[in-house]
Amino acid sequence: MSQAVIVPLLLPLLAAIVLLLTRRRLSLALRRKLNLGAVALELAAVLWLFVQVAGEGILVYQVGNWPAPYGIALVADRLSVWMLLITALLACFALLYAVQGTDSGSRHFHPLFQLQLFGLNGAFLTGDLFNLFVFFEVLLLASYGLLLHGGGRARVRAGLHLVILNLLGSTLFLFAVGTLYAILGTLNMADLAVKVAATAPSDVGLVRAAGLLLFTVFALKAALVPLYLWLPAAYAGTSAPVAALFAIMTKVGAYAILRVETLIFGADAGPLAHLLEPFLLPLALLTIVVAGLGVLSADGLRRQAAYLVVLSIGTLLTAFALGTSRGIAAGLYYLPHSTFAAAALFLLADVIARGRGALGDRLNPGPAVPAAPLVGGLFFLLAVTIAGLPPLSGFLGKWMLLQAALDLPAMPWVLALVLSVGLLTIVALARSGSLLFYRPTGGLRGWASAATVSDLAPAVAGEEGARQGGAGDRCVVGGREEHAGPDWSRLAPVMGLAALCLALVAAAGPVTDFTAATAEGLLQPQRYIQAVLVGAAET
Repeated sequence: MSQAVIVPLLLPLLAAIVLLLTRRRLSLALRRKLNLGAVALELAAVLWLFVQVAGEGILVYQVGNWPAPYGIALVADRLSVWMLLITALLACFALLYAVQGTDSGSRHFHPLFQLQLFGLNGAFLTGDLFNLFVFFEVLLLASYGLLLHGGGRARVRAGLHLVILNLLGSTLFLFAVGTLYAILGTLNMADLAVKVAATAPSDVGLVRAAGLLLFTVFALKAALVPLYLWLPAAYAGTSAPVAALFAIMTKVGAYAILRVETLIFGADAGPLAHLLEPFLLPLALLTIVVAGLGVLSADGLRRQAAYLVVLSIGTLLTAFALGTSRGIAAGLYYLPHSTFAAAALFLLADVIARGRGALGDRLNPGPAVPAAPLVGGLFFLLAVTIAGLPPLSGFLGKWMLLQAALDLPAMPWVLALVLSVGLLTIVALARSGSLLFYRPTGGLRGWASAATVSDLAPAVAGEEGARQGGAGDRCVVGGREEHAGPDWSRLAPVMGLAALCLALVAAAGPVTDFTAATAEGLLQPQRYIQAVLVGAAET
């Protein structure tokens, strides 16, 4: 039994407790340093676990030393540690952006940030469905608080929709796990894989219904069509670092779909084998189409980024729905690319909005953005990456997906929709870049008549900037417009996430080798089952 498996859970939980208990005693600067130090430790712990799993295979930790399937099992396999690593890297850059001022105004931002990580890490490591439900609730409760951070009517409305829909999803989740437990007598995923394969014919219908209820819940978490309507308003309305961190939340639903489909309803599940296969590919392709139209019609850069998150989910689940090792490997390569690129675009959209005053992130011609060549260059890099143009990570991920689909019956649909919606994405992002960077209207006088920095602050930095003292990037001195230099403190996290996308290209060989081995392991669930059940019995 490996103690390293539980460390990525203990660190954020303990950090959240400390940050909560000291929220009134420590200054904001100290709480920022404490949170940054905790995230750095969590990244180190995940890297340690990643190396162990890559070298030793599947690691299992039985909480309280209760053997499976009776106790709580935490399981670290290649898929789990891949998701943990993506989450830890994303959290580092999202928090680096947040501590530039977004975290002010509430003592609870930093504890909620760590609780969000606790819920995410737990969802990736848990080995049973009930605790997956528990960690879903933890990360969702934290996400409600983070979503509403800063207040405002739009955030409250989006938060209300998120709460209602996810309460409905939680209810369905409980119905599903209750049905499975009543019939099969277990919720341990490895044990479920054994029991589902031996389901009595009279119980197959109920188990199938429970499995489809689980799929509905996971599709809601992943924002799969038609259950995606909560996402654009929520992601576009919240603060930039929170939206960046939320880029991984939809991937939790995709992870759960992949885990359940390959482990519990895999090829050895008898009459319930590949239960989700008839539904997953059509819904994923439909999600690509709907999200592509949303990207094209968005009137703001944040909303466009939100639809790009939905588009990435459609592409990711299309790869998983192919059901082959090549398809799953393509999806696992595409997953970090889409997460990092979308998060970087949310952060960059905030930088742009701060520089455009009252126009914010709206896709209308307006004043030139401060440090426009640098900001525009970053936007171009992210746009090319997200659109899937060579030679960047988005192109490699989509190329691997299309290669995996060539020998399958669904090949014409996959190629036609992925490529055509990719073209729509290029058109939409090119239009956005043109409006933001190549069609300025001539400066500040076209949208404000303020003559002092203090008057300009609320317009420049928006409502959030006004709360933080109005530190904008523009001012008017002597009747002329002055531009501050690049805001490196905010641009650095954007550059860091963009660098991770470039690293996926530079290390494409080792990364694809890892994702291929991960896909092969998922399609051979006996290794997972033996590690959890047989290993527990030996312990």
